Parts: sequence; structure tokens; C-alpha cells
Amino acid sequence: MFSDQTWLARLIWSALAAVMLWAIWQRQFELSFVALATLGLSLAPVYVAKWADIFVPPSFIAALAIFVGGTLFLGEVFDFYERLWWWDMAMHASSAIGFGLIGFVLVFMMFQGDRFAAPPVGVAVFAFCFAVTIGTMWEVFEFAVDQLFGLNMQKSGLMDTMGDLIVNTGGAVIGAAAGFGYLKGQARGGLAAVIDEFVQRNPRLFRRWKK
Repeated sequence: MFSDQTWLARLIWSALAAVMLWAIWQRQFELSFVALATLGLSLAPVYVAKWADIFVPPSFIAALAIFVGGTLFLGEVFDFYERLWWWDMAMHASSAIGFGLIGFVLVFMMFQGDRFAAPPVGVAVFAFCFAVTIGTMWEVFEFAVDQLFGLNMQKSGLMDTMGDLIVNTGGAVIGAAAGFGYLKGQARGGLAAVIDEFVQRNPRLFRRWKK
């Protein structure tokens, strides 16, 4: 299961495990908890995929590990959100791209993987809307948490929220465009290759449904 993953993903998991053990040894329990949570969340897709008998491209798993590590560990422990002005935007953009790809795959399954039957524009629009909706729900969650618990997840308030929504929209466009290019046969490599690998390695998800 882990031998199939990229060296980058395994390096991230090993580093998180090492930090967690070191933090426990140094009695820095807050750091150890963040490292454990980051490790658990980044490993979760691997176990879920195995449980559901679904192949997830190793490159996508590595991207998830980078995203979770960047969001929870680097963002919170090393305060990258405050030190680097572009860090929050990078995290939102990457997550929107990922959700755009997921939205594309979900609707593509409804067409049983038939690239000629699936309307490229319609599928791309669904993928875009799916990613934007997830991003919007996250902003609503941040607002609710700030109001209920007195935190400051929105940072600068309206400017932070609108900036995140704009970046989410841009990322959603990229994810949807990758799906559009895949259906049109105009995309090679990159995100389209991730889609193609997922479709090819999970044929049962794209079979015709029996009536």
C-alpha cells in the first residue's frame, strides 16, 4: 500500500512521524498533537482508498499530503499564514483545483466514462460549481467558528473572505479546464494525466449501470 506511493509522500509522512515523536520526547504536546493530526489526515485517503477498493493516483496522494502539511503544520505551527502573505491564497487555490478534479470525476462517472457522450462544457461547469461550492462552504464555516468561539479564522474579515473566494474561483477554473481538456482530447500530462490514470485504474466505477 505504501510502497506504491511517491518518495515525496513517504518523506512527508516520515518527517511528520519524526516530529511527533521528538515533540513527545520534549513534552511539547501541542506540537505533537498537530503533527499527529496532520499525519492522520494525510494518510486517511490511502486507507479510505484501500477500504473502498479504489485506486487513487500516487501523485494525487502526494499533493494531498503537501496540502494538509502546508495547511495544518506549516500554516499553524510555523505561522506561514502570517509570515508569507501568499500562503493562504496558495492553499485555497490548490484545494480548489483538487475539488475541481473530484467534481469532474464524479459527474464523468454518471456517463460511465464515455468521453464521447459526456458534454465537455456541461461537465466542466459542474466541476467548476462543485469546487466553488466547497470553497464557499469553507468560508461559511470560518465565519461560524469566529462568531461562535471568538476565533479569528477570517483574519482581516471581509477582505480575507473575498480574497479566498476569488482565489477559489481561479483554482476551480483550472481544475474544470483540466477536465474539459481531457474530454476534448487536447490535454496531455499534468492534471489531465491524473484524471486519465484514475479512470484507467478504476474501470468498475465507469461501467454501464445495469437496469
